[in-house]
Amino acid sequence: MAVTFPTPRRLGYRMNLTGALAALVVLVWAIVAIIGPWFMTHDPGEIVDFEYFGPITKQLWLGSDYLGRDMFSRILMGARYTVGISLASVVLACASGVVLGMTAAVTGGWFDTVLSRLLDALNSIPSKLFGLVMVAAVGSSIPVLILVLAVIYLPGAYRFARALAVNINTMDYVTVARARGERSPYLILNEILPNMTGPVLADVGLRFVFIVLLLSGLSFLGLGVQPPYADWGSLVRENIGGLPFGAPAVIVPSIAIASLTISVNLLIDNLPTKIRDRSE
Repeated sequence: MAVTFPTPRRLGYRMNLTGALAALVVLVWAIVAIIGPWFMTHDPGEIVDFEYFGPITKQLWLGSDYLGRDMFSRILMGARYTVGISLASVVLACASGVVLGMTAAVTGGWFDTVLSRLLDALNSIPSKLFGLVMVAAVGSSIPVLILVLAVIYLPGAYRFARALAVNINTMDYVTVARARGERSPYLILNEILPNMTGPVLADVGLRFVFIVLLLSGLSFLGLGVQPPYADWGSLVRENIGGLPFGAPAVIVPSIAIASLTISVNLLIDNLPTKIRDRSE
């Protein structure tokens, strides 16, 4: 008897070529962030070239930076900081926002009103201005960066999750569950959360892009990841003097930031059908 395996189409997870290529790029950068430093050809802080902004050679695959350090190794190490800090921040922001949003939607009353007004006030502060002030005042250690970035994007995650939860909370199956005496934790975990997972995942990806760009902007201004560590934004800032020469040291980290953010956006736009539309 022949055994057939379900194809992606039968499972309903259909993705076009653009989405598949974007997913591949995102996966590559995720792998680089995890295991990339094990494949570094030189120590990121070691001066290996006496020529600053050196060209691409057999020994220096991506040239050298303004001090003669290997850019290939620094790009690999920078991926860990850019992807790692952004991922930690978006998980913290979206997890907190989803929990608070669902709780406010189910509870209602004064809790919903007070929490919504507080987060609206926080959301009214420009994100870059808030990030600059907080990092300049507290410092730019990695835990501080993660916390500041999470706080900046918490209000948006909360509003998005609350809007979804309010709509789901009016559905018949939620009304039936409430009528039979189910408590709020049951309604949140078993009735509301499973029916908003897809849109929330798409929102996580979008906010990840925003956080990567904000982190890179802070690092470019000198308030992000500090030496001797460096993310991609820091690599652009410290090698900006090589731009008139077309040095790989400034072009490659810029391409890395663009490829990651554009790929995540394309992946979100081409998510499989069952994630984009749970009604199918």
